[in-house]
Amino acid sequence: MALSLSISVVVLLAIVVFLLIRKSGLKAGHAVVCALLGFYLASSSLADSITTLTTNVASMIAGLKF
Repeated sequence: MALSLSISVVVLLAIVVFLLIRKSGLKAGHAVVCALLGFYLASSSLADSITTLTTNVASMIAGLKF
């Protein structure tokens, strides 16, 4: 489940960045800086906390009944 969640989040964020570049004037350089920040965060001590947070939020969203 965690792998499919990670891939889904990556695809969603890639779409958001693409739309921001196309529609909101986000510069490609800014997107590269954001990507580098993500890579550095992934190797930092915050990585486990971020993973736990995103997993908990995804579980909460999945549990919502409409």
